[in-house]
Amino acid sequence: MKLKLGIPKGSLENATIDLFRRAGFNITTSSRSYFPAIDDPEIECMMIRAQEMARYIEDGVLDAGLTGRDWIEESEARVHTVADLIYAKQSFGKVRWVLAVPEASTFHSVKDLEGKIIATELVATTKRYLAANGVKAKVEFSWGATEVKPPVLADAIVEVTETGSSLRANKLRIVETVLESNTQLIANVDSWAGDWKRRKIEDIRMLLDGAINALGKVGLMMNVRKDCLAAVLAILPALKNPTISNLSDEGWVAVHTILEEITVRNIIPRLKEAGGQGIVEYPLNKIVL
Repeated sequence: MKLKLGIPKGSLENATIDLFRRAGFNITTSSRSYFPAIDDPEIECMMIRAQEMARYIEDGVLDAGLTGRDWIEESEARVHTVADLIYAKQSFGKVRWVLAVPEASTFHSVKDLEGKIIATELVATTKRYLAANGVKAKVEFSWGATEVKPPVLADAIVEVTETGSSLRANKLRIVETVLESNTQLIANVDSWAGDWKRRKIEDIRMLLDGAINALGKVGLMMNVRKDCLAAVLAILPALKNPTISNLSDEGWVAVHTILEEITVRNIIPRLKEAGGQGIVEYPLNKIVL
């Protein structure tokens, strides 16, 4: 059997392929093909725009795939959500669709946009947001470069942002958050009901979760004299308690721990001062909890 898996083409493409690599799957893409190779004979990959992914999974063209929660809600597709995978194209957090207006405008809330024009790629969601706030405005589909449209082509926009830097660069001010979104692993309802495909999707989910858990973390191991152990442990933060094992020399133990990579440069000198020896830092691909 084969699992037909959708990989998001576009802004999430590189981050997704890198995440799969860390999870243990090597995906090889070609600019001339929408069917990338993967080193798992039980999986067939297809590149699909994130905006269309949920619809193709709902229709059974794909068994599973990765796309944003925003596009699932936009299409109102009937799919099974397997997992939230918190990563984006620039960072490993969530993204926001925000209502933004020119810095110099007099608009300060969605209520001020009654009868105005709003440009966005997220048309259906924006219309639902306006209706929930009792506002009637014209929502126009934007084919791209949405940030440059106010104030000449639109009074406001609804646009996705991770950091807000692009909005600020175009002299736009965020008024409200319309929707918070993150990448999700989703499955076709019938595929999820089948034993083999469900297990395969759950295996992929576990490995992707493990890869995300390991992002920004490293392993650290060292040898410590028992009479220095308390001083070393007082320095170490840990995912849980450090693992301590006896060495052949009864006066020594080995200490293993996991910590945030950004803290290593400050901790290693202190560990050396406290009595740690043979300190080794190593990268992590997965942490399966």
